[in-house]
Amino acid sequence: MTKPQVIVVGGGVSGLSCAHELASAGHPVEIWTAKPATETTSMVAAAFWYPYRADPIERVAPWAAASYGRFAAMARDGELGPRIGVHMREAIELFAEPVPDPPWARYVERFRQAEASELVPGYGHGIVFEAPVIEMPRYLPYLRETVAALGVTTQIRELETLDPALERAPIVINAVGLGARTLVGDTRVFPSRGQILVRSRETLDRVVIDEHGSGGITYVVPRGEDVILGGTADDHVEVLAPDPSQSEAILERCTRVSPDLATTRPLATRVGLRPCRDAVRVEAEPRGSKLVVHDYGHGGSGVTLSWGCAESVRDLVRAWLSQR
Repeated sequence: MTKPQVIVVGGGVSGLSCAHELASAGHPVEIWTAKPATETTSMVAAAFWYPYRADPIERVAPWAAASYGRFAAMARDGELGPRIGVHMREAIELFAEPVPDPPWARYVERFRQAEASELVPGYGHGIVFEAPVIEMPRYLPYLRETVAALGVTTQIRELETLDPALERAPIVINAVGLGARTLVGDTRVFPSRGQILVRSRETLDRVVIDEHGSGGITYVVPRGEDVILGGTADDHVEVLAPDPSQSEAILERCTRVSPDLATTRPLATRVGLRPCRDAVRVEAEPRGSKLVVHDYGHGGSGVTLSWGCAESVRDLVRAWLSQR
């Protein structure tokens, strides 16, 4: 078997996006992943474009902008967008009182201040913008198939270290998310448990966000045929079983900001662990004659940063090869 030039370790949205960019640039790529894409944390993501729990903002914002452009182009393809579950939605973010515009405001379309008539009782300020919503049960299989069409092969393989990958290829991309705690011993990575509800969408078509409410983060994300309600952000908690009391609180908070939810039907409850870190790690680490490029620690912004970080990974690989 021909040896690859690059092995991407991790088969979630970050790993698949990196594999896409590297294979598109002409590099022979393999993916090694402990789980299929549809069993990764990425599958549980609400996946609305929104930089959340990711720092530093001066690096995060350009990555998010690059991803915004990619997803917006997909959504506006009248055939592709609906098929792969990528939609553009108007969103309103609510605040108790006026706040400065977010650093990413210049990267989104149709950004404006909310009118008083748009605000929910109890809120004194809001911003409105348009951004992509990505249905991961549709998008992840599409991304996996697109990567395979570029000649990328996938192995289900669990690693304790990166050494086996480095023995097979000169370049290894570390995109294992929370797994970086054990794979590379990164103690700065920690889980933040997120619980979401899935309900029928009915006529809902506007994303609603309250990131700073006293009861916890609140978001309503209409997708194609369902709507995601969230959520929780329980740091250092790794319990994957749904908590019924949290489900009740989520539904109550979401119905307050989006009263039309009262007509929707429950479909599912899901739990995932966000791979948080004090700073997203996109970094080249030469190891003798070989190279490891890290791409993890995206917090609640794995999808939001996926394409931008993958482009940076591709550029780091290109820069290293140019110096050899």
